[in-house]
Amino acid sequence: MKVFIADDSRVIRGRLVALLSDLAGVEICGQAEDAFSAIKEIRALAPDVVILDIHFPGSSSGIFVLERIKRERNAPVIIMLTNYSDQQYRKRCIDAGAAFFFDKSTEFEKVPEVLSTLVSNLTRPSPVHD
Repeated sequence: MKVFIADDSRVIRGRLVALLSDLAGVEICGQAEDAFSAIKEIRALAPDVVILDIHFPGSSSGIFVLERIKRERNAPVIIMLTNYSDQQYRKRCIDAGAAFFFDKSTEFEKVPEVLSTLVSNLTRPSPVHD
């Protein structure tokens, strides 16, 4: 499963890479530190999952990225991972198509759990129908 990380913090991107690099079936296929690079790279790399922050430098946000990417055919699963965890942001992101919404300060460890579950669902054999 190809995973793309979009966060303006080099420290957070590095922490995610370190945390996820040992997960079986997970490949970090790219990273971006701003909204426009994220959109461009996500379109080019076609990841299965995107881990996306809300805050980016400049006028475009992770919500902007989310809304653009979810319009694409075969859009990836989006995991929002942010410090902007107010209910209004959570609702807006889920309504825009995010599959998961986690607070960086209290739910960071949920990201590898979700990815492990997604990988196991992808690799689980389909049931045989008679």
